[in-house]
Amino acid sequence: MALGEALARPLAAFAAAQGWSVDLVAPIPLGRQRLQERGYNQVALFAWPMAVFNGWPYDPGAVRRCRETRSQVGLSAAERRENMRDAFWADSSRLRGKTVLLVDDVATTGATLSACAQAVLAAGARQVLALTLARALPHHGLKIV
Repeated sequence: MALGEALARPLAAFAAAQGWSVDLVAPIPLGRQRLQERGYNQVALFAWPMAVFNGWPYDPGAVRRCRETRSQVGLSAAERRENMRDAFWADSSRLRGKTVLLVDDVATTGATLSACAQAVLAAGARQVLALTLARALPHHGLKIV
């Protein structure tokens, strides 16, 4: 938890500096199998304290994975989009009319955030914002299309 809090402080400061009006913070959920293997959602370790630091409501159950997906490592941008298609379900009773901040650890092509945002918008959210701890750079061999 200490590392999560240490990562959350600068992330919270950055998010607050954006002037966003956030009604709810939700971490990108893991699939049931991956959660069982790990025992925790690594994103929740910094998303929750970030939300607390900024006084924003945190709801890790507002969005769920509705199907298991394979690891994105080594997949092309098109394969990543296909892998994430219809992978998320969002609870309209928790999200309707709200500005939702989705938090993830690493953005590579944006396929995961995009698929999750589509589910959140389909559930009636007014707006979706996204924040990641890191961004994979294309000069490391990944072509982002």
